Amino acid sequence: MSYPSLLTPEEMLTTAKERLGIPTIVCICGSTRFMDAMAEADLRETAAGRIVVKPGVNMKVAHELWADPVPTEALKVRLDELHRAKIRLASEVLVVGDYIGTSTTAEIRYARGLGIPVRFTHPEVDPDAGPTE
Repeated sequence: MSYPSLLTPEEMLTTAKERLGIPTIVCICGSTRFMDAMAEADLRETAAGRIVVKPGVNMKVAHELWADPVPTEALKVRLDELHRAKIRLASEVLVVGDYIGTSTTAEIRYARGLGIPVRFTHPEVDPDAGPTE
């Protein structure tokens, strides 16, 4: 006797979003140096009928919440965890900008490891793309 296979949490989330009629959810990733470009991408993705999640904090801009270095380290950890949750929630990832650092590279590999498609505003910076001729 065979038993039906159980759905993974990711499959359950995908099924639930489909059953609820949730539009495509795009998670914007990239260096916070591209926050203006991320805002533009948010506008365009939203106008195209997609739900957008993106970094909500730019720690390169001074703010009282990250003025003290001790709690700032804990905040960085929480923000990284939060962004990974946004990636898990997403139907796809959009990488913004013409530069990709180690954090964004890790986010791309995390998304791809989960089977989440990744798009780029600048495809030439895809760390997993082969050499172009």
